[in-house]
Amino acid sequence: MVTLAPPPAAPRTVTSPRRAALCLITQRRRLHGCGRHRLQRFSAVHGRSLSLLSAAAAGLGLSHRQLPAREPGTGVSAALLTQAAWCVLPSRVLLVLTSQKGIQMYEADGSVLVYWHTLDVAEHPPAEAVFARGIAAAGERFICVGTSSGPVLVFDVPPKGTNVTVSEVLEQHGAAVTDIAAEQGQVPDGAGDLVSADDAGTLCVWSTGEEFRLVSKVPACGCTCSSVALWHGTVAAGFGNGQIRLYEAASGRLRAQVNAHARWINALDLAPETGKLLSGAEDSFVHIWKLSRNPDTDDVEIQHCHAECVPDTQVCGARFCDPEGNSFAVTGYDVSEIFRYSRV
Repeated sequence: MVTLAPPPAAPRTVTSPRRAALCLITQRRRLHGCGRHRLQRFSAVHGRSLSLLSAAAAGLGLSHRQLPAREPGTGVSAALLTQAAWCVLPSRVLLVLTSQKGIQMYEADGSVLVYWHTLDVAEHPPAEAVFARGIAAAGERFICVGTSSGPVLVFDVPPKGTNVTVSEVLEQHGAAVTDIAAEQGQVPDGAGDLVSADDAGTLCVWSTGEEFRLVSKVPACGCTCSSVALWHGTVAAGFGNGQIRLYEAASGRLRAQVNAHARWINALDLAPETGKLLSGAEDSFVHIWKLSRNPDTDDVEIQHCHAECVPDTQVCGARFCDPEGNSFAVTGYDVSEIFRYSRV
């Protein structure tokens, strides 16, 4: 049995968050530095601001600061942040924030605002919530962001500078987009390399390029798909009823289904070098699974490896910290800490 033990918690943030969602960038996602002193960056959404924490891989040299949501010309924004993610492209790394007002793209350390995209609130009824949610880097130069009305915006990002443009709008979702994920392994022929999910449970698999192409579509199931991941042509989807479902990316065929959690799943992540799948939910549990493909039958298989209870915490964010899946970080609802667990 794998034993995981948490180190001391990260410093408390200045604000008292109502909800937290974790994203991080580690040595598995192109970092400056080398060897055991490689930098790890963690972030957690806290209401109207993002908490940024940087540390060496060995846990030394902690640096912590707040990045408030902003609007062009008005300074600090009153809008709530909905998500944050580091998008790693071959030429640059951008920190992308989504909110009720729009989409912000920063340099990786959050020091410079590179681009701002405003959501058109006037096009929606007054009682309808407007926000952006779901972030992923795609292909060589694209960043994809979902919206509350369903379309996925595709941004063309230059190797440097601020000339970011909307190159395409993908319109297959009829409900608010919840999550977007890019392929983390080898892309099988015809499988697609990007997946998006929405509040109705619809999944769309895309092939990226100069023009994005819909590869397969899993119809709405009446239950929110809150988080997705994509690995070697297999889509892993976490749902509000606690289930994890595995689909064939090329065809949309359901290959496996697991009653993984007792409550809403808020986070999925994959360790690309091992196929380990991390799931975190509001039942206070984080589970680690192993995905594989049977060489004789070509069936997709999932095996449970480890369960970790985070006491008195509704887990809202969870991410692996290394490509093998030997450590992971967790945060939760109304929690001001990021907990890092390591295999010992």
